[in-house]
Amino acid sequence: MGFVSPAGDYVERRLSPETICNIGIDSRILETSSGFAVIEPATRLVQGQTLLILSGGRTQFAIFRGKALITDDGEAIEGAAAEEVEVMGRVTFFINSTDADDDSPV
Repeated sequence: MGFVSPAGDYVERRLSPETICNIGIDSRILETSSGFAVIEPATRLVQGQTLLILSGGRTQFAIFRGKALITDDGEAIEGAAAEEVEVMGRVTFFINSTDADDDSPV
């Protein structure tokens, strides 16, 4: 029969992307060129927040600064053009891939 080990009180849960990134029922995971992005619904816009936007028929990431959206290529979307942009959600985490295509040993 034996007895219950007291070490069982100190066992931690196994780490997974779901627990580290707080992935919930409303979360979406989007594959990017460098790995993955975890997208949550955007209830309100906050300065400095990275957003997934739909602009001109393509999706892209943009940072909300002032009254403008600054895209990855440095383009500022503001004014009347910003009114045509659809915010798909806010990025909570970027998960970079460790699969290197180069010959670098590190």
